[in-house]
Amino acid sequence: MIDRSRSQSLFDEAKNYFPGGVNSPVRAFKSVNGPPVFVKHGSGPYIYDEDDNEYLDFCCSWGPLILGHDHPSVRAAVIDTVKSGTSFGTPTIHGNRLGKLIIDNHSFIERMRFVSSGTEAVMSAIRLARGYTGRSKIIKFEGCYHGHVDSLLVKAGSGLATFGVGSSAGIPPSFVKETIVLQLDDEPALEEAFHIHKQDLAAVIIEPIPANNGLLLQRDEFLRKVRDLCTQYDVLLIFDEVISGFRVGFEGAAGTYNIKPDLITFGKVIGGGLPVGAFAGSQHIMRHIAPEGPVYQAGTLSANPVAMAAGYAALQEVLKEGFYQDLASKVKTLTDPINSHAEEHKFPVTVRSIGSIFWICFSRESIRRADQINSESMEHFKKLHSILMAAGIYLGPSGYEVGFVSSAHTHLQLTNASKIICQSLDQIFS
Repeated sequence: MIDRSRSQSLFDEAKNYFPGGVNSPVRAFKSVNGPPVFVKHGSGPYIYDEDDNEYLDFCCSWGPLILGHDHPSVRAAVIDTVKSGTSFGTPTIHGNRLGKLIIDNHSFIERMRFVSSGTEAVMSAIRLARGYTGRSKIIKFEGCYHGHVDSLLVKAGSGLATFGVGSSAGIPPSFVKETIVLQLDDEPALEEAFHIHKQDLAAVIIEPIPANNGLLLQRDEFLRKVRDLCTQYDVLLIFDEVISGFRVGFEGAAGTYNIKPDLITFGKVIGGGLPVGAFAGSQHIMRHIAPEGPVYQAGTLSANPVAMAAGYAALQEVLKEGFYQDLASKVKTLTDPINSHAEEHKFPVTVRSIGSIFWICFSRESIRRADQINSESMEHFKKLHSILMAAGIYLGPSGYEVGFVSSAHTHLQLTNASKIICQSLDQIFS
């Protein structure tokens, strides 16, 4: 066993300051064993904790570190920008540069607005959709997470095409009534919801690559059906690409499936590791945002110059020729041997992947919906997580969370990691 006594001591102290000892719930390690890892620093594909343990990191700060930790170009951009100040609450050239870089290389958007988080991006896009259409109701899908926005922190109700129910305390029922929750991959329910609520629907919001509750890869036909119905009923389609944006390609899921949404929300990668979000769309829709239009949205730290500089440095790297192809091949180096091993030994395990995102699923079945995930299988993940931590491999501390590969990971490291994971599965299912 590795020593995590320093992390344990720091966690005990943190409980005196923060609810549950953390500032975001999953960090509390409630779904796995041991105390949360208190990270001291990161370098390339590795993180190092306060007990000086080294881990090959597949969490990558939950996605944004597509270049790995402490990338030289990002570090240099941050340090150089900080020398001129950290925040002004004014426009800066750094925002212009990052905005131009994204829009010039993303054919699905024409205008964008920077914010400080993915949750803020989604909240703002929903308000814009309601302001633009003059309608109030939203369709979302069970298994798609869109941040802790009141009207979207909702789970499915008991019937077909029904209103949802709040999945957190503190959400007024009146907010929930504006949200219709459907299962993914259910076209009849989708059609019925449009038929029933067509006069009131402002938008449909979906993770086109659902990656917050497992990796629930959708059929191309289902995503196109969503697009077609939105077009037919003059309802805005919002792609939440906070995770998939710039992870599966520069144009994200929109480019991967060649489906044009009306609005896209971004986060993670565009900050280069710093807090950034954005929402974007056509000039026609985006001009309804203040000060050009009547839909109000503002933020003191929006387009913070340090975050803009970090994002610009990061996205310049991902635009280099062959970047995404190389990243996808690295994922296969990790996942293919595990899938072959699981199939050979008849283990109930599949590693699903797209782009640089992967998910270890304890099932051989094709899973596209949240209700198809067997909650009891999370006990297998709990064991796997402990074994891998002891072996120096770090996954996010929940079996429902996806993993990420960065450009800093090498094929040799990934080959070795896949061997360790295969040996861990042997141990679990022996």
